[in-house]
Amino acid sequence: PLIVDVRSPEEFASGHIPGAVNIPYDQVAQRMSEFQSPHGVALYCAVGPRARKGESALLAAGQTEVLHLEGGLTAWQQAGLPMEGQR
Repeated sequence: PLIVDVRSPEEFASGHIPGAVNIPYDQVAQRMSEFQSPHGVALYCAVGPRARKGESALLAAGQTEVLHLEGGLTAWQQAGLPMEGQR
């Protein structure tokens, strides 16, 4: 799926999931055309609330393949999974 980090650009720059694109949650509705992916979309933020807001906007716009990373980037890091762009 298209992996979307819905945190702020500053948070994204401090470290993100490899291959993720940054579209802040409050811009999801305005940037809907960027969410086209044949394999759906997976959203994440730091722990979950902002990703849920982005998910709601996508579902309201008719996107059907929407995933949410439970626990957000915090859970990803706790699992020892790879990161990109860490300072």
